[in-house]
Amino acid sequence: MTEIQRDPFAAAASFNAGVYGTGIRPVQAGRLSEAVRRLLRAAGSEAEEARVVADHLIEANLRGHDSHGVGMLAMYMPAIAAGLLRPNQHATVIGESGPFLSVAGGSGYGQVIAREATDLAIQRARRDGLAVLSLRDSHHIGRVGSYGEQCSDAGLVVLAFVNVVTRPAVAPHDGTRPRLGTNPICIAIPATQETPALILDFATSAVAVGKCRVAMGKGQEMAPGLLLDRQGDPTRDPGVMFQDPSGALLPLGGHKGFGLSLMCDVLAGALASAMPGTPSHQDSGRVMNNMFAIVFDPARGGNARWAADLDDLVAYIRDTPTATGAESIQLPGEPESRTRRQRLADGIPLDGATLAMLDSLGRERGVELAEFLA
Repeated sequence: MTEIQRDPFAAAASFNAGVYGTGIRPVQAGRLSEAVRRLLRAAGSEAEEARVVADHLIEANLRGHDSHGVGMLAMYMPAIAAGLLRPNQHATVIGESGPFLSVAGGSGYGQVIAREATDLAIQRARRDGLAVLSLRDSHHIGRVGSYGEQCSDAGLVVLAFVNVVTRPAVAPHDGTRPRLGTNPICIAIPATQETPALILDFATSAVAVGKCRVAMGKGQEMAPGLLLDRQGDPTRDPGVMFQDPSGALLPLGGHKGFGLSLMCDVLAGALASAMPGTPSHQDSGRVMNNMFAIVFDPARGGNARWAADLDDLVAYIRDTPTATGAESIQLPGEPESRTRRQRLADGIPLDGATLAMLDSLGRERGVELAEFLA
């Protein structure tokens, strides 16, 4: 494995598992939530902010997205100390015109800022049928699918495009050096009587940077075809993403993922926030997210029977003969829901490095967390 260098996304991987060992330990969601809330309060968050951020991180773990779960605290805590992440900020409307709504986050916790901004867009879409949201100056917003769930729970459709402004991680198609962020996209459709909410949430890179961190914590290699080393050669070593200079992730699906990633940066960066992923912004030492989202009421889309048509389409898709070894056709969001049920019952599996990281961050702030991590 390669030597680890300090990097916003690599911080969790730098912790030694120590007394927690190198194996996997299940921790009940409620106990983990209490540990995270105490840590956030010690780092300066008010009680409600600590609850929102903790709930978001643990929900990511529950749904199987450990790359966006409690391990992110290893990035957040140093960012607070450096003044790059400001606790207790709120979404502020800085412009509005018709359906268009511009919101700034004051470099606050993205889980709070994006949630509040999405709620503002929901209110406007309920009133007018449509909202076009531009969110800027927010720290890392976490799992973008959570904002899709927020809209679908309100009976609305959302298309969200996010750019990631920090040290670049993704090489363009046919490139060998990173230039783009992992730039996720989320599309969410509300549930009908027969079909669960459809939540499509994916990075436009072949894999998220956080999944490299998770693999390092478990001492595992990545699958082939995901990474380039700093020389631009294929590798399976996740540690290349945390060197200086780093390796690069490949875009999802070659030129198609590259095109989607670029459009995320155009929409959320150049058009919505004046913060595209260019060196002047990438080299700031911060991890910022900007989001461009279209939220609308499907009942006003021109098809009064849209829900019935959706149900017909999904029934047809589900009726597809399955490949060998597959139990059923799974819709977007269903694997996460299944994982959530399992982890609520069995606990959230955390590796020794993540447990050691939480314990260490707590001790640094005078908070004893070991009893909640057992």
